[in-house]
Amino acid sequence: MSDYTPRPEHKFTFGLWTVGNIGRDPFGHPVRDPLSPVEIVHLLAEVGAYGVNLHDNDLVPIDATPAERDRIVREFKQALADTGLVVPMATTNLFSDPAFKDGAFTANDPRVRAYALHKTMHAIDLGVELGARVYVFWGGREGVETDAARDPVTAIKRMREAINFLCEYVLDQGYDLKFALEAKPNEPRGDIYTATTGHMLAFIATLDHPEMVGVNPEVAHEHMAGLNFLHNVAQAWEAGKLFHIDLNDQLFGRYDQDYRFGSANPKAAFFLVKFLEDVGYQGSRHFDAHAYRTEDYEGVKDFARGCMRTYLILKEKAARWNADPEIQALLQEINHDDGSMAPFQGTYTAAKAAALKAHSFDRQALGRRGLMYERLDQLTVEVLLGVR
Repeated sequence: MSDYTPRPEHKFTFGLWTVGNIGRDPFGHPVRDPLSPVEIVHLLAEVGAYGVNLHDNDLVPIDATPAERDRIVREFKQALADTGLVVPMATTNLFSDPAFKDGAFTANDPRVRAYALHKTMHAIDLGVELGARVYVFWGGREGVETDAARDPVTAIKRMREAINFLCEYVLDQGYDLKFALEAKPNEPRGDIYTATTGHMLAFIATLDHPEMVGVNPEVAHEHMAGLNFLHNVAQAWEAGKLFHIDLNDQLFGRYDQDYRFGSANPKAAFFLVKFLEDVGYQGSRHFDAHAYRTEDYEGVKDFARGCMRTYLILKEKAARWNADPEIQALLQEINHDDGSMAPFQGTYTAAKAAALKAHSFDRQALGRRGLMYERLDQLTVEVLLGVR
């Protein structure tokens, strides 16, 4: 039987807010007692994780005194040293406090926008102190319930001004840090600006330092919008902008469920894992998910182990798919190229365009050709079901 034990080279990470989730929802009170950040670090070490990520206030309460902050950070660093866990990514909570009820970087009140920058600079300092190399921005409150509240062009300009400001801050401090922007279409706001990974990629191109900024796509957020997550990840990768990734699962058209990775759409999860492994993605595999509200902390450990185990199982399945002779023969036939179109491919030239316009195609033959995708997909399912 294969070994699905997580190891440091797999770079599996969880957030303090994920395994530390106490099971509260809009309709129910907490079902688990809170764990301290130190306790969460030790829980993650027990299940075999590589690292732990955090919002600033996951670790340091928003109203902590400087002395309390220093004590908490010192104890957290000691827990990291004791367990060997690392902090690859950090972020800022700009959505929980009532001050951000109308957004943070896009808020109409200039005092709120200034406070959001103030809070984020301090949180960046904390993240760098803990070793983070990626800093994520999720604008959970950057949106509206009514478009009467704000001109969306104004919102975009405010967001650009904030990210440009923070890029300059990182450069001024000499930090080795990149930003990753995380999209979500809605929840908690009725509509959130820059709602998909594609929106974020277009926005990044308008920044003063686009080389410093990439994306952090999340499975659940794209599935909420009914989108193909793999395609968005592939676009980010092709653009050189896949700086981080959030793995979980989500039924289409539902609220943000944050299910255990691979638990709802295993075939979609398979192709995602296959892509990440095939292209050699070197970043963290971060599980931004929550255990069911039915679970105690033993169940939370089962959840965390399950995320990592499923990834490793699908990684093995991807290697099997790549090595399957029938699948590879089908792919070779599907992608067969007899070289006859070579004169028309590649960079445009006037002669090439003229020759292509003059060429005669057998349109009926093109339409008659079967592509064998049914067979290919069935073989994929058989690999996933363990019969190949």
